[in-house]
Amino acid sequence: MSLVESQSEDRQSEEQVRYLQANGRELNSKFGYPNNTIKTSRYSVLNFLPLNLFEQFQRLANAYFLILLFLQLIPQISSLAWYTTVIPLMVVLSVTAVKDAIDDMKRHQNDNQVNNRSVLVVMNGRIKEDKWMNIQVGDIIKLKNNQPVTADMLLLSSSEPCGLTYIETAELDGETNLKVKQAISVTSDLEDNLGLLSAFDGKVRCESPNNKLDKFTGILTYKGKNYTLDHDKLLLRGCIIRNTDWCYGLVIYTGPDTKLMQNCGKSTFKRTHMDRLLNILVLWIFLFLGSMCFILAIGHGIWENKKGYYFQDFLPWKEHVSSSVVSAVLIFWSYFIILNTMVPISLYVSVEIIRWGNSYYINWDRKMFYAPKNTPAQARTTTLNEELGQVKYVFSDKTGTLTQNIMVFNKCSINGIFYGGVYDKKGRRVEVSEFFLSNCFFSSTWPQGLTFSKYLHGFNYHLPTDDFQIHLSKESFVAPSHPWSTLKETEKVDFSYNKLADPKFSFYDKTLVEAVKKGDCSVHLFFLSLSLCHTVMSEEKVEGKLIYQAQSPDEGALVTAARNFGFVFRSRTSEMITVVEMGETKVYQLLAILDFNNVRKRMSVIVRTPEDRVMLFCKGADTILSQLLHPSCRSLRDVTMEHLDDFAIEGLRTLMVAYRELDNAFFQAWSKKHSVACLSLENREDKMSDVYEEMEKDLMLLGATAIEDKLQDGVPETITTLNKAKIKMWVLTGDKQETAVNIAYACNIFGDEMDGMFIVEGKNDETVRQELRTARDKMKPESLLESDPINTYLTTKPQMPFRVPEEVPNGNYGLIINGCSLAYALEGNLELELLRTACMCKGVICCRMTPLQKAQVVELVKRYKKVVTLAIGDGANDVSMIKAAHIGVGISGQEGMQAMLNSDYTFSQFHCLRRLLLVHGRWSYNRMCKFLSYFFYKNFAFTLVHFWYAFFSGFSAQTVYDTWFITFYNLVYTSLPVLGLSLFDQDVNETWSLRFPELYDPGQHNLYFNKKEFVKCLVHGIYSSLVLFFIPMGTIHNSVRSDGKEISDYQSFSLIVQTALLCVVTMQIALDTTYWTMISHIFTWGSLGFYFCILFFLYSDGLCLMFPDVFQFLGVARNTLNLPQMWLIIVLIVVLCILPMIGYQFLKPLFWPVDVDKIMDRIHLCMRHSLSPPTRTKLKHASSRRSAYAFSHKQGFGALITSGKAMKDKVFKRNSSPFKK
Repeated sequence: MSLVESQSEDRQSEEQVRYLQANGRELNSKFGYPNNTIKTSRYSVLNFLPLNLFEQFQRLANAYFLILLFLQLIPQISSLAWYTTVIPLMVVLSVTAVKDAIDDMKRHQNDNQVNNRSVLVVMNGRIKEDKWMNIQVGDIIKLKNNQPVTADMLLLSSSEPCGLTYIETAELDGETNLKVKQAISVTSDLEDNLGLLSAFDGKVRCESPNNKLDKFTGILTYKGKNYTLDHDKLLLRGCIIRNTDWCYGLVIYTGPDTKLMQNCGKSTFKRTHMDRLLNILVLWIFLFLGSMCFILAIGHGIWENKKGYYFQDFLPWKEHVSSSVVSAVLIFWSYFIILNTMVPISLYVSVEIIRWGNSYYINWDRKMFYAPKNTPAQARTTTLNEELGQVKYVFSDKTGTLTQNIMVFNKCSINGIFYGGVYDKKGRRVEVSEFFLSNCFFSSTWPQGLTFSKYLHGFNYHLPTDDFQIHLSKESFVAPSHPWSTLKETEKVDFSYNKLADPKFSFYDKTLVEAVKKGDCSVHLFFLSLSLCHTVMSEEKVEGKLIYQAQSPDEGALVTAARNFGFVFRSRTSEMITVVEMGETKVYQLLAILDFNNVRKRMSVIVRTPEDRVMLFCKGADTILSQLLHPSCRSLRDVTMEHLDDFAIEGLRTLMVAYRELDNAFFQAWSKKHSVACLSLENREDKMSDVYEEMEKDLMLLGATAIEDKLQDGVPETITTLNKAKIKMWVLTGDKQETAVNIAYACNIFGDEMDGMFIVEGKNDETVRQELRTARDKMKPESLLESDPINTYLTTKPQMPFRVPEEVPNGNYGLIINGCSLAYALEGNLELELLRTACMCKGVICCRMTPLQKAQVVELVKRYKKVVTLAIGDGANDVSMIKAAHIGVGISGQEGMQAMLNSDYTFSQFHCLRRLLLVHGRWSYNRMCKFLSYFFYKNFAFTLVHFWYAFFSGFSAQTVYDTWFITFYNLVYTSLPVLGLSLFDQDVNETWSLRFPELYDPGQHNLYFNKKEFVKCLVHGIYSSLVLFFIPMGTIHNSVRSDGKEISDYQSFSLIVQTALLCVVTMQIALDTTYWTMISHIFTWGSLGFYFCILFFLYSDGLCLMFPDVFQFLGVARNTLNLPQMWLIIVLIVVLCILPMIGYQFLKPLFWPVDVDKIMDRIHLCMRHSLSPPTRTKLKHASSRRSAYAFSHKQGFGALITSGKAMKDKVFKRNSSPFKK
């Protein structure tokens, strides 16, 4: 957690109510409010060194080597030179510090970019330009159209009537639809008068800073009167001003106190499961090391007591040694220093380098690059790569993460006729993409023998091998001009006849345009209904260029469709709607808006046409409107319902459209009832609903619309693949239930083949408990019995939290729970019920969630499940979830930078998650596991030779190896081969990794490196050390060269053992390597060759004569390496050490096979027979469900429009009413 965050948290615990005065910096400064600076970085220039060193020495191994360094400075116990520890320790600390500094510098750059933005501040009757970071509580600032809001501020006035301001909150809640804020009347009169604004001295008393995005309470005191303040009068940092020329605001919360930053959560330093496992293993090694030193110290004491005491004439005790006990104590610490390589310090620097290298693979992955926005994938942290290969739960936002938040008018049914299909030359209906491919790449003019991939390759277009389908668009692919090229995009409908058409709108069925041009009455009435029945606001700054601001993207898509087909909604006032019908401008008198709500699931407008007819137009859910139709529409309804079923199979969002012509007298009578209901003080909503129902009946059916809520490319395929990898998907969204569930079906999180769907919507804890237990009873009845192991364990009242094991249900189920019920379910006595129920489901949808609840759900799974979690989102409301998860992924989409800035990994499209986990994550995990297994093995084999040698050297703490070999073993001789393995090795390539997601399973259960595998490494290392010591000891004992000279001296023995050791570990890493590259060969065999070069250099006559105290092995390499016995010994050692491992690797799949072994056999069989990976076709969503909720999440602009507050005076002047009262 940063210093700013901690100070903010301490201050908030004391601050219950906030007091401030407008234009009163001096007064406000007394309360100690922070300025508007934000800080996501962890270090500063002053605290970097101490803070970074403190964090690094929290690693047990680093602290251990620091202690070891101090021990080596004590001459009485030092058995190795001090530089053998200092050099590796300095390298480790420096590499890690540089990496941390680079990461933090990027955070500083992002912070500076935001803090140094300019803003206009009102001071002393003038407008002054200042930086964001200098803004303080109580300042009045000016914002212009399309500018982001600087801080949380109270709206004072704006360019719009009645102090209205339109904002977009995408960065806060992921919703791109327009929202309205309104200033209180007393401040809206200030307008843009700088004198009045500077003199404004209102005092505000409000709640202390919190993370509730949709709540705010306060009181403004001005000129002796109090005015209540609520959320509708507050502009939050992160919002963007839209459709408003200017507005002024009083700053309430700044910097870390803003609701945006409050939702960012605490910055925590994330450590992987592997890091925590390493800390445990290091403790084990310490205990093992202490035990060995204790044994050797006892052995030394016994030897000194029985032999050394009587041998002092030849080997006298030192002055500080008075007895064998004292000598044994000192020897204990001497061996502690010698055997320190049991915990290799180079382990951690190697881990950092491996993680750093694998992070660059993510940054360089062209298949995760998003060309339309020129955005590559980015690993913002280098410490979590192997954790990507162990993910079990993915928590995802919906809007902007799974979807593009773009609605497209796709198909429709009008008067029983289906429109929107695309047909080939034979009259068969096809998908747009299929039509494109069949007409482009399978025509008779395509050159024989030229494949599509070869064609693209010739022009530097490469097809990704892991894509399920070909994605080509006009923007990303332009066919070169060849005489045989027949590439062309599916022909769109030509809207050139309509000068006001939106050029971005695409439609492919020409028959609908032909019907419009022919004057088909039903078609005209259908599109007229769409152009009138809505609450969209229109803006036309340039003649002919319309910009629609809709409360929901669904409404925007419908009005845009009507616009392109010739029925252009142009402008509106509180009393009129102007529509351009087939080039002719018509003005309709707006009589009433029957607004949408979640109960009615429909909206209607009542208008008077230029022909003086009173018409009601209605659109809504087909389940509702079908019951309100006139009996004469029965046959048309049946046909339309069949079309709606077809739309539902494609996962489209549907609406039914109807109308009713009203008698003028009937309308006048109804209007009076409507006025009475509107003025009612009791049960107003119920009374208005009754009045609405009286009007909305006997409707005449016009047709139905089908809108595509466009998913991001490859989302269903990605989720299907992740499901096959046994990764569970939970959607945590602030969206409403119906929309979220529809997306869940479209994304294949839910499916019609599921055995059941549970909806938790209880309003109290007892109801929620019963709903959760009912669901669990159906999925696994025995889980409710007292004999169930988890229930039995819970009765013992274990210490919380404990780990809840995985429970297997009797089928595939889904769970849906809303935010209200979730609030009860997350309480202490229900959280385990929620967890056990949810974790048995295939997919979970949590709706209407607050940002805090998102983080709580992630924390719940982390607390009770021994799994790795990943959270992915794109808005500020996802930041707390992203920070709470083990791995946070930010989508760099259309919704601001907050999620990206607080994430560990970023990319632009959700489908990149598939490659991130199944390719980069799995490779990183496999490489790290291989690295750790090999690294511990080679150091056990290296170190334990000292232990055996102690029994033959009187436990004198003499080393087997040359001091320089000890120094270079981990840093030079064996570092490059293991780095080559850890950076380049692949068990299978990326194509097979994606085609067989089941290969991901071992990482989720951490099968490749765990405590059991560590013990195997220890046993393997003990065995190798025995062979490395006793084979040379036995073979050269009392042996002589051909010239009669002995070769059983200490230095020759040392050289043989260390050379054999390097050969053994080199062969071992060669066995572990499954993917050889030129770099791998150079690193592996080159390191062995480099050892021999260094050997002759260090043992050369020149060095040994110049520095006899440092280089003592004079001529040993030259005299020993020319002996045939020496090479035979090395060969024998290598064979004895490697042969058992070859046997184990051969027998393990035969006698102890796991699922992944069977998959690898299938892959190897395919590779031997040159078979290509199995292909997968594009997944199509087939469902009998219908989503008929193409409306805003909240009540629309209806009341605002009819009140006239949203309309400027100039609009009334421009559009004088043609109707006479």
